Amino acid sequence: MNQKFFWGNSVSSMQTEGGWNEGGKSLSVYDIREASENASDWHFANDNFHHYTEDFDYMKDLGMNMYRFQISWSRVVKDGDGEFNQEGIAYYRRFIDDLIARGIEPMICLYHFDMPLHLAEKYNGFMSKEVLHAFIRYGKKMVDCFGDKVKYWITFNEQNLYHGPEAFRISGYVKGNQTDDELYQILHNIMVGHAAICNYIHETTDAKIGGMLAYSEVYPATCHPKDILVARKWDEFMNFTLLDAYVKGEYSSEMMKCIENHHINMNVLPGEMEEIKKQKNDFLSFSYYASSTISHKNIPEDTIPNNYMKYGKQDNPFIPTTEWNWQIDPYGFRDVLNKMYQRYHLPVFPIENGIGVREVWDGENEIQDDYRIDYHRKHIQQMFAAMNEDGVKVMGYLGWGLIDILSSQGDMEKRYGVVYVNRSNHDLKDMKRVPKKSYHWLKQVIHSNGVKL
Repeated sequence: MNQKFFWGNSVSSMQTEGGWNEGGKSLSVYDIREASENASDWHFANDNFHHYTEDFDYMKDLGMNMYRFQISWSRVVKDGDGEFNQEGIAYYRRFIDDLIARGIEPMICLYHFDMPLHLAEKYNGFMSKEVLHAFIRYGKKMVDCFGDKVKYWITFNEQNLYHGPEAFRISGYVKGNQTDDELYQILHNIMVGHAAICNYIHETTDAKIGGMLAYSEVYPATCHPKDILVARKWDEFMNFTLLDAYVKGEYSSEMMKCIENHHINMNVLPGEMEEIKKQKNDFLSFSYYASSTISHKNIPEDTIPNNYMKYGKQDNPFIPTTEWNWQIDPYGFRDVLNKMYQRYHLPVFPIENGIGVREVWDGENEIQDDYRIDYHRKHIQQMFAAMNEDGVKVMGYLGWGLIDILSSQGDMEKRYGVVYVNRSNHDLKDMKRVPKKSYHWLKQVIHSNGVKL
C-alpha cells in the first residue's frame, strides 16, 4: 500500500467546538437552537475551543496522520458577510499548527450546515446570490490565510444533500414553500460556490481540493423494472450529476432534461456555468454509513427524482440495522468506491464512516464496543477489496467523530467514537476522555497500516 495512505478522524465545528459566544464569534443557526428531550443545545459540544490539544494527543497516539475539521464561518466573519474576525482566524492558525506539530495533516471543510444566523434571516441562506457571494469571499480569505499549510480542502460537507429534501434544512433556508424551483436554485448556488473556491485554490496555491457527497448505496426493493428505474434515477440525480459537475464541468443531461420538462427555474446567471466548467477537482470524497432500499409503489406520478426517497424508502430484510434505522452494509461501501472510481478515474477518499450507538460509561470499566470494531473492520476489509481486487485508487480512510461528539441532531447519546466523552445531553459532567475497547483495536490497525485487522 502507498506510504501516504491517510488514516484519521472527521468532525464538524458545531459538533465539537463549543465557545459559541467567545473569541468574537457571531451567531450561527445552531447557536439559537434550544435543548430538547433527546438533544443538547450546541453551546459547549466537546469544548474543543478550549481543550482541543488533548484530543489531538489521542489522535497522535492512535497513529492518525489526517484530521478533517471545519472552520466555523461565524467564527471568522462577523455575521457571515461583515468584517473578518482576526481572533477567530488566529484560533484556527494555532489549531492547524498544533496538528502539524503532531504529524497530522489538516483537511479543511468550509461549510457543514451551520449558516451564519444573519445570512439565514436576512437572505434565506443559499437561496440567495448575496449569500453565495459572501461564502466565496469567506472561502477565498481562508485559502489566503491557510493555503500555505493546509494542502487538502473540501468546500461543502455532503454536497448532494442539497439535491434532496434536506437542502432546505442545511442551507440556511428559513422561509418559503420549499418548491422545486427553490431546491434547484440552492443546489446550483452551492455548486457555483464550490467551483469558485476550487478554481481559486488552483490559481493561488499548490493545495488539492475535492468534491464531497454523502453516498448511500440505494438498492431497488425488488427486480420489478420500475424499482430498478427509480433506484437508477435516484443515483443519477443525487450522485452522478454532482460527480459529473466535479469532473466534467457540467450537470448530467438527464437532470437538465428534467429541468426543461418541469419548467424549473435554476436562476443561472451569466458566467456561473463557465465557473463550473473551469473547475478541476483533484479527488472525490464521500461519507458512507449505510445503504437504503427504494420501491416505486408509493412515489406519486409527477415527483421529480430528487424527492423519490421521501416516498419510496423501504427497509432491506437482508442486512442488520441500528436502533436509528441505519442499515449496516460493508458491501455497499465497496460498490460505492467502485461506482465513483471506475466511472471518473479520480482518486476516491472515504472521509466519514462509522456507527452511532447508545453507550454509558460506569465511571470505572472500559466500554466493550465490539460492535464498533466489527463495523469498522468489515468496512476496511471491503475498502481493501476495492483497492486490491477491483483496482480502485483510495487515498485513505477517515472515521466520523472518533472522539465522541454530538450527533447531527444534537444527540450526545448517539456515539461514534473510540474515545468516550463523559457528558450527556443535559449534563456536561467532567467531559473526561476515556478510550473504549475499539481504541486499542484501531491503534493496532493504523500502526500496522491496515495489516492487523
